[in-house]
Amino acid sequence: MPTGVHLRDARQRLFDAAERVLLRDGPNGLTSRAVTDEAGCAKGVLHRHFTDFDAFLAELVLDRAARLEARARALREAVGTGTVADNLADALTALFGPVPVAIIPLVTFRDTLRERLRDARPGGGIAILAQVATAVSAYLADERAIGRVAGDADIDSLTLSLVGGGHLLFADREPDPPTRAAVDRLVTTVLADVVRRRPR
Repeated sequence: MPTGVHLRDARQRLFDAAERVLLRDGPNGLTSRAVTDEAGCAKGVLHRHFTDFDAFLAELVLDRAARLEARARALREAVGTGTVADNLADALTALFGPVPVAIIPLVTFRDTLRERLRDARPGGGIAILAQVATAVSAYLADERAIGRVAGDADIDSLTLSLVGGGHLLFADREPDPPTRAAVDRLVTTVLADVVRRRPR
């Protein structure tokens, strides 16, 4: 396959196929054969564009993680509008969509994939969870700066509670994702103290 637009098309086709396999069959079902079968192409196509399957998976994760940036920007743009709790509940629901939630265990259980991602993203953290944590932390810091979150609020601890709790809620999607009421309950409980007090 020639380079240029065809290479990008092949990569995107393989990424989209991998996403479908991941959502349908889980991390254990995500093999190079499953991806190329789903994409309707020869197995050699994947290996023509990626040095090995872990290199392919690393690029897939980075591509999908980059898509979270728009959602992270939307959260930052919500600073000072609506309520802090509603903004965060909306963001957690969007950021922990089906694809990000499916990618997290893939990263967690593949040591070689984590190593490649660490090389690509020296800042550390598990891809996807790191993006969510960065977005939530920046948003809370901005809200604290304008006085809608208490001035002495521990942003790091709040972020860990929201992201960790959000991941636990959304990771169990059987039979359905959590209700909005469940997400609201998590967020309002975590924020209960810091949004009721006057900033110092």
